[in-house]
Amino acid sequence: MPERNVVSWTSMVSGYAQSGNYEKALGVFLEMRRAGVRANQFGYGSALKACTGLRALGVGVQIQGCVLKGRFGENLFVRSALVDFHAKCGKMEDACCVFEAMSERDLVSWNAIIGGYAVQGFGEDSLRMFQKMMREGMVPDCFTFGSVLRGLAGDSGLVRISQMHGLMMQLGFGSHRSLSGSLINAYAKCGKVESAHRIYRSMIKKDIMCSTALINGYAREGNYSGGVLDLFKEMIVMNMRLDGVILCSMLNICANVASLIFGRQIHALVFKHQPSLDVALGNALVDMYAKCGEIEDANHAFDEMEEKNVVSWTSLISGYGRNGHGHKAIALYREMEREGLKPNDVTFLSLLFACSHSGLTDEGWECFSSMYSKYNIMPRAKHFSCLVDLHARAGLLEDAHNLIQDMNIKPNASLWGAILGACSNYGNKSLGEVAAMHLCDIDPEKSVNYVVLGSIYAASGAWDNALETRGVDDESLGLISKLIPPNNDMQNQACAEADQSGDSWT
Repeated sequence: MPERNVVSWTSMVSGYAQSGNYEKALGVFLEMRRAGVRANQFGYGSALKACTGLRALGVGVQIQGCVLKGRFGENLFVRSALVDFHAKCGKMEDACCVFEAMSERDLVSWNAIIGGYAVQGFGEDSLRMFQKMMREGMVPDCFTFGSVLRGLAGDSGLVRISQMHGLMMQLGFGSHRSLSGSLINAYAKCGKVESAHRIYRSMIKKDIMCSTALINGYAREGNYSGGVLDLFKEMIVMNMRLDGVILCSMLNICANVASLIFGRQIHALVFKHQPSLDVALGNALVDMYAKCGEIEDANHAFDEMEEKNVVSWTSLISGYGRNGHGHKAIALYREMEREGLKPNDVTFLSLLFACSHSGLTDEGWECFSSMYSKYNIMPRAKHFSCLVDLHARAGLLEDAHNLIQDMNIKPNASLWGAILGACSNYGNKSLGEVAAMHLCDIDPEKSVNYVVLGSIYAASGAWDNALETRGVDDESLGLISKLIPPNNDMQNQACAEADQSGDSWT
């Protein structure tokens, strides 16, 4: 064009911004400024949208300076774009300052601040701004409801989500497809997968977003009923595109129910729909095969991954530990170190578990020491639980007891459960009494504690002084007598139950 005015420049900036080509949008905007053409409100709005998309905070602040110096500082369109820019760049205080300084606000302005709080994880503030908007007489739209639902999604937001659902129905948004997806996601994240599924079934036209949210809800809650399988089959019948998120969730479900047959079928679908494996799918395959006991297939899936992260290595280390290959778990950990990857706390948890179940006491101590001294990872209660279990399974009961006493955290039921189970196996009555006393103090209603204590007494022939030694009341002693038959089979059963009562360190 021989001549370019503000309209032609703005059209280019807006076009690039609307199509998601944010870098070119900013490039044209800066070229326009160098050409001496002063932007209008639409040019500034489009440039700010590009900065928002790129999270280019520095450039956006410069553009804000130009806005305030010019004649568009009070323009509603530009002000709303500034609120959205600061909010999505994580500067909620700046977004709130711009919003509060606005002399006039429209629905776009309110949606920007409500959505910003929701995106940044401030659900309560998002709801507070929504309530303020309603008090000022502004009618919400589907974007408003979607943002509030996103902010409320979580363990503690169920009542408010139900209230928001009722308001949506009252205002006529009940059949809006995008809001149905938001409701499904919100209910699923609150643990109400059945409610989410009812909304899904009521939808006339289902899409991939709703299906993904519902399947993720099933996977997150550990709810592996026939509903999720029927849902997945329905997606295949409807020829929905199966993306990596859905396939990862289904592999996670297969892993947690140890359904190898269904897991292999999902693996076949991975080959069909995702021929090039990303890291997340590769990790899910390794985890699924490992938890199903097919450690060779897990190893094969690991070797086929072009890119691996710490989760990949940890998944296979955990698989080796679960399947009794402690030495292989240690060897893989050392290979991981040679590759230059830094293990995390879950890696060491898996290593301690592997050492505990393979009798590798020295290696376990070495891993525990490296976690703190080499990688500066503070051990959690579960790490101590594994370390105690490591010594207890090896018969080093006094060492395990000393560990509990020397820890800087309060011992939980898992720690004392490991001691009690080992005392039952090794016939240590005195330490078993101590462990049982602590367990009964922590959870006096749990019958398995009395069962294992009773089995220790039975094995040592000390039934006559059981009441005096432990101080168990008549009702509890009667419970022990009913639960424990006079043979050794129950002792093994009780020990197994005690192990399972901890944090899954069996």
